[in-house]
Amino acid sequence: MGGWLRVQWSRAVRIAALVVLALGVTAVPAAAQAAPAGGALTTGYEHTCTIPADGTLWCWGGNFSGALGDGSTTNRTTPVQVGDATWASVDAGTTYTCGVRTDGTLWCWGSNRNGQLGDGSTTNRTTPVQVGTETSWATVSAGDSHTCAVRTDGTLWCWGFNRFGQLGTDPIEYYETRPVRVGTATNWASAATGFAHTCATRTDGTLWCWGDSRTGQLGLGILSYRTTPAQVGTETTWAGVTSGYLFSCATRTDGTLWCWGDNGYGQLGMSGPYQTSPVRVGTASTWSSVTAGDISACAVRTDGGLWCWGNNMEGQLGDGTTTSRSTPARVGDGAYSTDVAIGYHGCGLRTDDSVWCWGYNGSGQLGDGTTTRRPTPDRVTVPA
Repeated sequence: MGGWLRVQWSRAVRIAALVVLALGVTAVPAAAQAAPAGGALTTGYEHTCTIPADGTLWCWGGNFSGALGDGSTTNRTTPVQVGDATWASVDAGTTYTCGVRTDGTLWCWGSNRNGQLGDGSTTNRTTPVQVGTETSWATVSAGDSHTCAVRTDGTLWCWGFNRFGQLGTDPIEYYETRPVRVGTATNWASAATGFAHTCATRTDGTLWCWGDSRTGQLGLGILSYRTTPAQVGTETTWAGVTSGYLFSCATRTDGTLWCWGDNGYGQLGMSGPYQTSPVRVGTASTWSSVTAGDISACAVRTDGGLWCWGNNMEGQLGDGTTTSRSTPARVGDGAYSTDVAIGYHGCGLRTDDSVWCWGYNGSGQLGDGTTTRRPTPDRVTVPA
């Protein structure tokens, strides 16, 4: 949910693509690889994880459920390494984390009350546990209490909490502790998990959503729910999608940005009530990626400029204030890659591969060795 999707390849996904070729499995079409879930940097509710250029994995912040994966439940105010494996991508849920290794295996750790770790149990894990035995996982998205992932054959699998049909399976089971396949399609690009809804793009450029839509977060023009994927409009130019708490945003191949769902804090990038169908954010056509958090969002433009909007009570918009914004506000003058994540704190990977964080810091999630809130980006020293 952290579950944010990006339009361009991240460094980690390029590594994963090479592994897919090495394994000799069927490669995902280029469009699928271009919109990965997770990446080289991700944030949960109170924790952050990143993958430096050497493929190691480092996490910091809140750890009461084991979300840092270091074998403890101790909060960390500076980065700690997760094992010694080489990782391709990582995505943080609210209080848990999942990642794909360069060998195509999938691992999760942290909170597991609703089976969101996918290991067949509801036991919290303080170190990574493997999800099944498959070696063909391409992307993963961790939400609040459910997880979805795409394999290199284009199939989509989900598991965890399912009260509102967010797993996309029918009939509904209250929760699933192991991956369950979503439908029969084999052209899924990647999925984005929110609080109780999921959205995903296919390699044909179509957009699909399912689960809870009580504030219109599915973009289907409804205020109810769907237990199986339903297409959002008829457009075939969707590039990437992200799911926040009760809203969603997506970019199109023409560089435009669209959001829908709850808008209580301006998280749709505009003023007004909730929206049940996608509404364009501003007039810019240079957006390259977008990430939705709890009740805030951030997006990167093609020039590397980072813009954020929505709730700002903890300084998570990074603009030096605690004033909420209903339109995108520029975050400093740094150039960012598409690896940006937002919740009650934000973090971003700049084009020079440095990590910067800002916002709430009560559990050390900014990685600066303190628990002091910061309303503007500050660099994190990652040992690798």
